[in-house]
Amino acid sequence: MSHSAATSTTMDRLPDDELQRWLHEDAPFGDLTTRALALGAAAGRLQFQARGPMRVAATEEAARLFTLCGCRAEVAVPSGSDAEAGAVLLRAAGPARGLLLAWKVAQTAIEAASGVAGAAARIVGALREQGFAQPLACTRKNWPGGRALAARAVWAGGAVMHRLGLSETLLVFPEHRVFIAPAELRAALGALRRSLPEKKLVVETADGDEAMALAAWGVDVLQLERFAPPALAVLRERLRASGLAPLLAPAGGVTAANALAYVRAGADLLVSSAPYFAPPADVKVVIAAAPGAADVVDGLPLR
Repeated sequence: MSHSAATSTTMDRLPDDELQRWLHEDAPFGDLTTRALALGAAAGRLQFQARGPMRVAATEEAARLFTLCGCRAEVAVPSGSDAEAGAVLLRAAGPARGLLLAWKVAQTAIEAASGVAGAAARIVGALREQGFAQPLACTRKNWPGGRALAARAVWAGGAVMHRLGLSETLLVFPEHRVFIAPAELRAALGALRRSLPEKKLVVETADGDEAMALAAWGVDVLQLERFAPPALAVLRERLRASGLAPLLAPAGGVTAANALAYVRAGADLLVSSAPYFAPPADVKVVIAAAPGAADVVDGLPLR
């Protein structure tokens, strides 16, 4: 197993109210099976292991879930680190009621987040290996209600969030422009810039001629919807010839398979949803009883 002691992608864990929401969703009235079997007070220990190589995410959240359920937990591999097959990611010890309550939520969080982080890391890694520094910006097209965990995963993968939500950025889509007469669009964009001067103005377009006009109007970032790399390269040359230099951000269909082609064509950043649809990582969970209610299990106090 190899992992860095600290990485630029490591961040503080999500707050307790978000984690309590996860637990409440899974067990709004407690764990019926554990209660009915009268197992709650039995002492136990738990270990999460990587079944294969993975970029790790959300181990801090997983450990805190066990703590919130009355156990002790220790992160062995922090978010943003790489783990080899068989590596121990997390250990926990405590009463069975807590271990069994947090177990599946914690496992699923790590698996889902690490799958996203791994997919992002593969794209970012491919760019860096070829000497490109362009960022991978992941969209808000994640599962509803899962924005916080998705952002955690994106950062653990070495990428950044494109938009955390509608409240933070100016991005004018064609769907907005349905409600603006074409002859009034330039004035509308100018008014938008004047009303929010500290924000960069981003406009999405799927047409090269329209992109040229938007650049001439002072748009800061052109989000290029479904532009193939050759079309992006042509647009880049047209802009240079006209003395225009908006940032070019291809979006829609950007994947690990074409990321290098886009940056070679002149993209300033890549906008992608692809990491959200990666398979989850595979985490093995081992739970064992601790006979005699021993005070220490694998170095972790039980009480």
